Amino acid sequence: MHIGLGWLGAAVLLAAGEAVGGELVLLMLAGGALGGSAAAFLGAPLWGQALAFALVSVILLVGVRPLARKRLLSALPENDTNTAALTGRDGTVVEAVGSGGGLVELGGDTWTARPLLEGETFEAGEKILVHEIQGATAIVVRGV
Repeated sequence: MHIGLGWLGAAVLLAAGEAVGGELVLLMLAGGALGGSAAAFLGAPLWGQALAFALVSVILLVGVRPLARKRLLSALPENDTNTAALTGRDGTVVEAVGSGGGLVELGGDTWTARPLLEGETFEAGEKILVHEIQGATAIVVRGV
């Protein structure tokens, strides 16, 4: 068996291992293994193959991986989570909301609430919009 096939096998195993980790390190090492394979098929001695593996791996890890990670991460949509996801959502007043507080329903959950504008009140059944969340209290305005 030609040693170049061994390098190819290593490249396949490293690329398959990348599917588990997802950090692009093993994929860059797989590229290095392809470099070692190419050196083997070109007739380089074992130390030359190892050198090709090392050089290609370092170039990929230092030069390509940061760019690829940046590109992949920028393609992911940014979704608000937790309380940030509630800002701008509409809801319904469950218990009258005034300066002393009250209760609203937001996405199936009941939250304590108070109006954004001092002195404003909301009666049960009214529609509201969440202006912001402060701690465990929804600051609300009149909805549409």
